[in-house]
Amino acid sequence: MVEQSKNSTVEYENVEKDYLQKRQLKKGVAGWILLASLGVSYVISGDFAGWNFGFAGGGFGGMLIATIIMALMYACMVFGLAELSASLPTAGGGYSFARRAMGPWGGFLTGTAVLLEYSIAPAAIAIFIGAYVNEIFGFNGPMVYAACYLIFVAIHLFGAGEALKVMMVITAIAVIALLVFSFTLIPHFDGSNLFDIEVNQQAVGASTFLPQGYLGIWTALPFAMWLFLAVEGVPLAAEETGNPSKDMPKGIIAAMAILLVFAALVLFIAPGVAGSELMKDHGAPLVGALQVIYGQQSLIPKFVNIVGLFGLIASFFSIIYGYSRQVFALSRAGYLPRFLSVTNRHKVPTYALVIPGIIGFLLSLTGEGDLMITMAVFGATISYALMMLSHIILRIKEPDMARPFRTPGGVITTGIALVLSVVAFISTFFVSLYAAMWSAVFYAILVGYFAFYSRHHLVASVPEEEFAAIKQAENDLG
Repeated sequence: MVEQSKNSTVEYENVEKDYLQKRQLKKGVAGWILLASLGVSYVISGDFAGWNFGFAGGGFGGMLIATIIMALMYACMVFGLAELSASLPTAGGGYSFARRAMGPWGGFLTGTAVLLEYSIAPAAIAIFIGAYVNEIFGFNGPMVYAACYLIFVAIHLFGAGEALKVMMVITAIAVIALLVFSFTLIPHFDGSNLFDIEVNQQAVGASTFLPQGYLGIWTALPFAMWLFLAVEGVPLAAEETGNPSKDMPKGIIAAMAILLVFAALVLFIAPGVAGSELMKDHGAPLVGALQVIYGQQSLIPKFVNIVGLFGLIASFFSIIYGYSRQVFALSRAGYLPRFLSVTNRHKVPTYALVIPGIIGFLLSLTGEGDLMITMAVFGATISYALMMLSHIILRIKEPDMARPFRTPGGVITTGIALVLSVVAFISTFFVSLYAAMWSAVFYAILVGYFAFYSRHHLVASVPEEEFAAIKQAENDLG
């Protein structure tokens, strides 16, 4: 049976009685410390590889300015997400927030943008893992990428609690690698090494600080985002959190504070020791910086290389968790094919883990890590803008909504994040028009699926749609 929803452009279908019983996540497996670890884990691979490509277009100065801009954007956004995730704690994350604020279309556009980011980012990380493996063992390629997906998807299939604990251990090891890198290289820092990239005299505003001129700041923005990208995935764990109204804000804010420290360390120390010229296209920049000082056969670079793999693995592992929960929420509500949200006996969505993993593996075969970063940023920036717009709309439309945590600065804070996310979105076209256009094609395919099919087959009994129905009933009574 199909029911036309009132005042909407969507239709709902009746489902079998045990529909939600087949689609349940395990409750109470995460507290705020585990959530903070999850937030750091999502991002920490960005400290080990990928961010340094920003030196190629922006030099150190362009990358520094870009990082400051993106740090401001993420800090403002995290405060907004802390409020939203405490108020609307469902596995849909950004999709749930936008669904409440802007209806089914807003929810789908936000959720699929998050999905675009989270399905492509692991492909980039798999490529960087291959570069680190090559430094250690001398081989790289499809077998390395396939092993990443097979091993870590398999671990997730055994349950969220088990997977998150493994993730926490891996993240702790990666943090140790970053600290060893920092403390061993700080005495060798030389500020002149930061500005060793040749100046393009034809570029407007070119200098040793900005070797490619002002345009270099724009081209560095996506790579500066790589130092923070995916921290917004913490709210995806809301339904598996013991006390989301308290734990969500504490977890995501603590994660962001830690990531700001790590970003500052790698941004200054690696080029300050090895030079921005060497770092701008290095597949394993932290190892490369250590090798400049200690030599290729020294134990310290080898240690950081081996342990640094854990940083890449931590992000790879946790983003797999993130994309599976986003697919789960969209599928459970009928926005994506419903079979994707069926959970196994460990209460884990099997197909939501496996199918995006296959797609990510195929993307990793390109071997173009910087291309994958740009594509992931394309999706991320769309979702950021829509999530921040959702915060602003909900503050206006629902001022009395329960808010266990309130964003400092209110809509001004999220307004800053909204504007900067649009700026970052535009930058993807400057970095690689090819990557941006392919991202747009994938996004358009998903939107087409919703427009012509799934919006006529939604499920009314899931949390996000029930919230909307309750709100509509309250408005009708009012």
